[in-house]
Amino acid sequence: MKPAPRPNPLAEAKPLRASILAQRPLYIQAGWLSFVIGLMMLIPSWYMFEVYGRVLDSRNVMTLVWLLVAVVGVYAVLELLEVARSRVLYRASEAVDQDLRTRVFNTTFEANLRKIAGGTTQVFNDLRTVRDLLTSPALTAALDIPAALVCLVLLVAINPWLGVVALLGAAVQVGLAYITDRRTMPTLTEATQASIEGQNYAAGTLRNAQVIESMGMLGNVHARWMQRQKRFLVRQSEASDTAGLTSTAAKLVQTMQSSLLLGGACWLALHDSLAGGGGMMIVASIFGGRVLAPMAQMVSQWRAIVSARDAYSRLEGLLIKLPPVKPGMALPPPKGLLTVEAVVASAPGSTVPILKGVSFGALPGEVVMVVGPSASGKTTLARLLMGLWPAAAGKVRLDSADVHTWHKSQLGPYLGYLPQGIELFDGTVAENIARFGKVDMALVRAATDLVGITEMIEQLDEGFDTRIGEDGAVLSGGQRQRLGLARAVYGHPRFLVLDEPNSSLDDAGERSLLAMLGKLKATGASVVAITHRTTLLPAADKVLVLNDGQVALFGPRDDVLAALKKANEDAAAKAEQARQARAAQTLALSGGTK
Repeated sequence: MKPAPRPNPLAEAKPLRASILAQRPLYIQAGWLSFVIGLMMLIPSWYMFEVYGRVLDSRNVMTLVWLLVAVVGVYAVLELLEVARSRVLYRASEAVDQDLRTRVFNTTFEANLRKIAGGTTQVFNDLRTVRDLLTSPALTAALDIPAALVCLVLLVAINPWLGVVALLGAAVQVGLAYITDRRTMPTLTEATQASIEGQNYAAGTLRNAQVIESMGMLGNVHARWMQRQKRFLVRQSEASDTAGLTSTAAKLVQTMQSSLLLGGACWLALHDSLAGGGGMMIVASIFGGRVLAPMAQMVSQWRAIVSARDAYSRLEGLLIKLPPVKPGMALPPPKGLLTVEAVVASAPGSTVPILKGVSFGALPGEVVMVVGPSASGKTTLARLLMGLWPAAAGKVRLDSADVHTWHKSQLGPYLGYLPQGIELFDGTVAENIARFGKVDMALVRAATDLVGITEMIEQLDEGFDTRIGEDGAVLSGGQRQRLGLARAVYGHPRFLVLDEPNSSLDDAGERSLLAMLGKLKATGASVVAITHRTTLLPAADKVLVLNDGQVALFGPRDDVLAALKKANEDAAAKAEQARQARAAQTLALSGGTK
């Protein structure tokens, strides 16, 4: 029996860094390939030295031919090594992506659910940016540095003063990299942030295209988007100008150093201080260019480096903030016993309580109807019952287990949820009803029969195989709502929360909904239905009245309705007494004036 793998503290503390470092063997392999490539890049210099020396001195054509064959073979091997290095780095980037893609998707979903900053599709762009850097010229330039140091050592061997000149050039390149970082990083970071804001704003605009078009809001919305886009373009232009200047300066230093080394080597040769003779002048010039090539390449790629660094910081921060939720010990399937214990809740990111000590319960086979004025906390209560939002105090329990901490992969199949805004997805009718799991047509038809929409679906062009488009675009509002109901009851859930289930239904739809609630009660499922209408009251066993986030009334339906009726009668009586008192006062004042 294999021992359980030891937990990796780094993977838990810094998952992105741990995933990148886990590919260390591939980076080492790519580093050795880069070192060999760098050394083989010196072969053309050796070829040139041999042509100017051995061939011209001997005037032997065969020597030239064999040297040419050798150098062509070297170029072919270099290309193969470049391809091998690219594949190794691509494997490393793919391994990082494969290691994190599920975690990133789940984390983004969780951040969006909890309204935490960063829960947008930009997270996927950040992962791609980090992954792309692992195969970029910036990384290969860094891997070329060891070979560049070999060239520096060879320059020192030819003459120490040539090594000093090369070191000075390298120092200038490092300085340019530092200046580039200091001057471009803030502006590039601001540009990236502005770009993200613009993309998010544009995405929201597209989602609300019908509202914008119908009320002539396009011009105003476009102006607000242009403000964000203009800020992005200005910052990007500033960063590009700075990076362009430093990149040009880096290339200029590299070119000038080759000429300086050529001139310096010539001066040393004139004074008989150049090891290897005059032929080493050109070799020294080439070595000098090789010493500075990696730094020049990295300076030219600095924009990509800064973008990847910002993406890394955002992605790592989000992954640290939202660690993965472990399933924990499996619990038995719930029977539907609901207990809400003095819950206090606020919207994510806010400290203002919406629910203030709400307590109630439901037995299996009971329907609790939740009513109350707008902004009384009904939708917040629905999200708490589903475990979507945490409670600041109190607990929501299903069969004595905390709903919020119960892993949804285990609990979800036993829950049914119809949110106020029906969210359907691009796919077939059957796939949406089956929650995009394995489509069991027997269960799908059982759900549609329960909701009473089987005939409606069969009248669609392709029946259950009809693709409904993004957000169910091909369906009417009532069809979307009833399809959402079918999804909620799919698989015979034991506890359901229905938020305004009849908001888009006609009379026939409401009759089907009442019949569905009766059948759910007969199966022993517990249901909490939130509604503004009184048409669903015949199906209710209990009624919960919310007012300003507090329980105004809760109990058996008839008792609560009687209490509401008495309260309304008392309020009407008080209003009539107040009206009569005002009338008498007005009459008295009128008589006094006469």
